[in-house]
Order: sequence, then C-alpha cells, then structure tokens
Amino acid sequence: MTDTDEVAGRLFLEFKAVHDRIRSDIARCRRLAADAAAGADASALRAGVDRLRSNGLLFQLRVNCLQACGFVHMHHRGEDAMLFPSVRAAAPELSAVVDKLEADHRVVSDLLDEVEDAAGAATGAAHDHKSRRRLVEALESLSRHLLDHLSYEEKMLAPVINRWKRWPFYG
Repeated sequence: MTDTDEVAGRLFLEFKAVHDRIRSDIARCRRLAADAAAGADASALRAGVDRLRSNGLLFQLRVNCLQACGFVHMHHRGEDAMLFPSVRAAAPELSAVVDKLEADHRVVSDLLDEVEDAAGAATGAAHDHKSRRRLVEALESLSRHLLDHLSYEEKMLAPVINRWKRWPFYG
C-alpha cells in the first residue's frame, strides 16, 4: 500500500466512523424504546435517557432529541451539498446511486421528525401506552431505514472515496 492509498483509505474510515456512531446510538435508543413499551419503571427510563443525553451522539430523547435528530439532518445536508456533487463529478456512472441516496435522505428526514414528535409525547407528563408504542414504532422504522441506507451508502461510495487523496470539497 502506498502513502496515497493509505490516505485515501483513511477518508473512507472517517466516513464510516460517523455511520458507526449513528448505528451505536440507534441500538441504544431502540433498547430504551423497547423498555418503555414494556412498561419499564419511570426512574429506569429517566436513567436511560440521562445516559443517552450524557453519552450519546445521536438520539437523546426528550430535551435533547431535537439536537440529536438535528445531527443526522446536518450530516445528510452536508452529504447532499458537498459529498454527492463530488461523487457525481468523480463517478458520473453513480448518478442513479446518488439519486437514491438523496431520496433516502428525504425519507430519513421525515422519519426523524416522527421520532422527535413521538419522543416528546412518550416522555411528556401525560405519556401512556399508546404514546410509548408510537415511539417504539417510530424508532424501529427509522432504525431499519437508516441502517439499510448507511450500509448501501458505504458499499456504493467506498470505491470512489477510496480513490480520493483528500475530501474534494475542502479545496
């Protein structure tokens, strides 16, 4: 492996590291949502939310859910504005792939909005079994779609990103 190959490989590892953090936080949120749906004690749920707030990058339910969901929104806006145009320029044959990834981002955005709404209802003062179930379903739907999206994006973009010596949108 040459120094150039090593640098290029690091770019993909950086790209994948962000995705891996998202995966980890989704798994933690799904466990918390499942506990909520199963009727976990409010103090145990509060402790779980506090751990997410202090340790999680992606989803901190209730107070920090907007911030966490905002991270994914920001990540996808950055990909849409900077990464995808660079991919289109470097690999025009991937235009249909980029179209699909952009469409996925719109779906994920809607799913994030649903999680934000459901988290507020499920952890609010008047939460009930129905609102907890809505949160679980929202997180499961987001998890399935986002995890599939991340895997597809990594698989399809790895060949292009691994050829780059630097991120093309940073000059």
